[in-house]
Amino acid sequence: MKLLPLFTALSAVVLPAALVSCQKLPLSTSSRWILDADGQRVKLRCINWAGHQEVNIPEGLNKQSVDYIADFIQQQGFNCVRLTYSIDHALNPDVLISDSFVAAAGAANVSTEDMNNMYSQIAEKNSFVNGATTRAAYEAVIAALWKRGVMTILDNHVSKASWCCGIDDGNGWWDEGFGYNDMNSRYFKTQEWLDGLEKIATWSISQPGVIGMGLRNEIREWLLQGTNGREDWYNFLTQAATRVHTANPELLIIMGGTQSATDLTHIRVNKTIDWSAWQGKHVWEWHAYSFTVTFAIASGNCDLLKQTYGLFDGFVLEQDKDYTAPLILSEFGFGMTGGPNSGLSDDDNSYFQCLRDYVTGNDGEWALWAVQGSYYVRQGTVGADEGWGLLDTDWSQLRNPNVTDLLAPMFKVTQGP
Repeated sequence: MKLLPLFTALSAVVLPAALVSCQKLPLSTSSRWILDADGQRVKLRCINWAGHQEVNIPEGLNKQSVDYIADFIQQQGFNCVRLTYSIDHALNPDVLISDSFVAAAGAANVSTEDMNNMYSQIAEKNSFVNGATTRAAYEAVIAALWKRGVMTILDNHVSKASWCCGIDDGNGWWDEGFGYNDMNSRYFKTQEWLDGLEKIATWSISQPGVIGMGLRNEIREWLLQGTNGREDWYNFLTQAATRVHTANPELLIIMGGTQSATDLTHIRVNKTIDWSAWQGKHVWEWHAYSFTVTFAIASGNCDLLKQTYGLFDGFVLEQDKDYTAPLILSEFGFGMTGGPNSGLSDDDNSYFQCLRDYVTGNDGEWALWAVQGSYYVRQGTVGADEGWGLLDTDWSQLRNPNVTDLLAPMFKVTQGP
């Protein structure tokens, strides 16, 4: 069978606000499908919204109000947001936003004056931040989205609040796992991660519209890590899922494979995760970019690329296997400008067209990277632009209006239980 993956942005012209409506929660799973409380299929059509960097609040509040951004997301037809956070935030939710901007200056090695100015811009557009905690910022975003019928997936992106992801950023593999190396694991403190997930799951009970949690973004082994049959992956993800489910049994539990969420092959050739403890809540995830290993293997041959997507991840959609479960392409994306093909470069256009064909062929769930047009601070640059952002630098309009037509086929629902 064909397999899943691919997301993109659209405009209210093509996908009116009426496309998004409040789902009957909680959601559950049956075979490869996600279902609402009435047993009807829910197709997740999401966009990523980053909040995992040094400031520890969702990006863009210096550019627009929470309501403006939530309106934009809803008007494009998205029915969910993958909202990212750090374990630093999960374990320290009561830091004042004003203090977090000061601390971020030191953590990101940028000017305190620049960060204080950034905070002032946020306060002008979002008055609720005055005297508020970083957790309150997340609550405001989640509430604004759900008011418009947009669901939220909470994704643990990193442990140390910072940009993601590199093999030397210390966030890739559990520090208690086999083959520890400082470069890949120095910040991935296993017990802190487990505690942080449990705290977020407990808090999520009070947050309307939160439907699931991603246990860890882009797990990636390095050197000897993973050479014990990836037993650490099985062990620690099982512990995490059990703690999350115990804290909030209504959440979908989302987990990806290794090699930066591109490789689930071990669950087919070795053994799968035993998810009987969170039956009816298990969801797989995968990532696909033009620079990931699956794309490199195919060398630009679309038929081979789609076969590779299936070999590495899409096989989990095959029914009646012990690994069968829903699969969400929780990250994919491309530069929004720069070429003759609806504003995409030739390489990005070729990658996207093939991925879209694969995802629509499986009528799969997806989440585009990303809504943010800029960052408070990214890798030492204050106000850094996001060329892959659906929104422009000012967060006011589509960066590339052609993306509406590019993504439109992915929003259609063509299959069901």
